[in-house]
Amino acid sequence: MANMAAVKAEKPSNDVGGIAAEHLRQFIARIEKLEEEKKVIAEDIKEVYAEAKGNGFDTKIIRQIIRLRKQEEADRQEQEALLDLYKQALGMI
Repeated sequence: MANMAAVKAEKPSNDVGGIAAEHLRQFIARIEKLEEEKKVIAEDIKEVYAEAKGNGFDTKIIRQIIRLRKQEEADRQEQEALLDLYKQALGMI
């Protein structure tokens, strides 16, 4: 029995404070890689907006359209109806 305890004591543990250290390192490495990819993609998107602006398009409107296209049709229609109602109430229509 004492011999078995000595073998366990010699064996290096991959756990630190109950956390699987290697598993944690893998998660962090994956997240860091994705964050770097996200940064590259954000730069690519910025370049596309700059190109669109250079071709005479209004990037604020393009951003608005992209935001609208992400919404469900029913949500978008409800939002547009409320916007029209508010504009009408303020004499903007």
